[in-house]
Amino acid sequence: MHDTSISRRQVLQGLASASALPFVAALGALHVREASAADGATALVSSPYGPIAPVNDISTGLPLLQLPAGFVYKSYGWRGDPMSDGKPCPGGHDGMGVVLARKAGRSSELVLIRNHEVGATGPGNFLNAPGVYDYGKVSAGSSEVFGGGTTNLVFRDGNWYSMTPSLGGTAGNCAGGITPWGTWLSCEEVGSDALGSAGKKHGYVFEVAADPALTDGSPIIGMGRFAHEAAAVDAATGIVYMTEDSSGKSGFYRYLPDIRPGARGSLAMGGVLQMARIKGVSNANLAKAALHAKLALDWVDIANPDQARGDAIGLNGEAISNAAGPFVQGWRQGALRMNRGEGIWYADGKMFVMDTSGGSVARGAIWQLDLATQTLTCIYSSPAPVVGNMGDNLTVSPRQAILICEDASTAATDSFGFGQRLMGLTGQGDAYIFAKNNVQLSAVQLAVAGKQTYLAGDHRANEFAGACFDPTGRYLFVNIQTPGISLAITGPWANGPL
Repeated sequence: MHDTSISRRQVLQGLASASALPFVAALGALHVREASAADGATALVSSPYGPIAPVNDISTGLPLLQLPAGFVYKSYGWRGDPMSDGKPCPGGHDGMGVVLARKAGRSSELVLIRNHEVGATGPGNFLNAPGVYDYGKVSAGSSEVFGGGTTNLVFRDGNWYSMTPSLGGTAGNCAGGITPWGTWLSCEEVGSDALGSAGKKHGYVFEVAADPALTDGSPIIGMGRFAHEAAAVDAATGIVYMTEDSSGKSGFYRYLPDIRPGARGSLAMGGVLQMARIKGVSNANLAKAALHAKLALDWVDIANPDQARGDAIGLNGEAISNAAGPFVQGWRQGALRMNRGEGIWYADGKMFVMDTSGGSVARGAIWQLDLATQTLTCIYSSPAPVVGNMGDNLTVSPRQAILICEDASTAATDSFGFGQRLMGLTGQGDAYIFAKNNVQLSAVQLAVAGKQTYLAGDHRANEFAGACFDPTGRYLFVNIQTPGISLAITGPWANGPL
């Protein structure tokens, strides 16, 4: 791969000082730091919101999070809590988005859709939703079923209101993305060609409606069959960009729908799947992302989005084995690869893409794709676990600042102790600690709070996922995947960039 790095001043040229500007809007106009040994590297800096400390949950009284002073939160939809149909809520809380803001009488109401990253599970845990894809067992000789899917959450006037199953019979619903027309794209992170007992494949994207009754459980086959992670829609064109989480062989894709700008159900009516390629560089490997690297993209067509896994030799002569069918087709045409594509979010004409094990020390990198110019720029690259520890899902707030959910196999230990973190980015591209997972619960504590006692344990090493803001920026919603908790956080956001 050619040396495409450029200087900090070239990437961040523009206004002499833009520290008060929103992060995304200011990316082309950030001030250059004073020259120092750290110049040109992402650094860990003090949070503009101040230090964090344990804060009790308003709903249960349990100290689930460490947060800055002034911030409060309410938990809801724990694993095992009864849903609207009386069945227990599944676990594996992962990707999530606010798909609808509406009035309900005199009340203001939000609808969120939440993924459940569950694979094989016992029949009693089947998500019997209005939209079910696969009623079969995970294999012909198994007693287990596909336990993944989605639940729709209603948040009314600052309080959690209801939880309803919407999609079931899917596998490993990891992340996904909201659409401009008010639906959720739920992505199966499945890289296997194995068939369930009903003869159905997995590894698809499903569209979920704000009204659970309108979800039919049909896969959008044209968007590809691979280990999907997340999706984001370009609001100007209706084109959907997607990441793949397959270590060392993760493509970066987009889907050009036949019907644009789009509406519920339109993505399934046809389109073209493409995989990204770096102009002038065959089979570029973006894993060792260098801060400020700048790359021009073009795209190659994927003729068969449903192709089975296989081997491929790239135009550069590099062989890749046992990769997803779409990746195989793109690799043979010189397409690029990331290390592990994870979160993606659209904001202000740009896509923000997380490579969770990218960067110089494989602890995470963020690429900004300018949709107008189709140029990728590396805006964040962690130099050490304490600075950034394998970010996964990410979001951009209404005030245009980036927040990262960490998901490292070994959680970071910093000045606030051990645990996975929510990390914000400053206007200068440095990282700060906004929150930490503080879930350490005994069976007695859970029983008093009315929660399932089997959730007891130290869960501080478990990931944050599904971070998203409501359209006004008043509430941040986020999940802790295990034991399975959804949280609504609010506080003095104006004290910092979020």
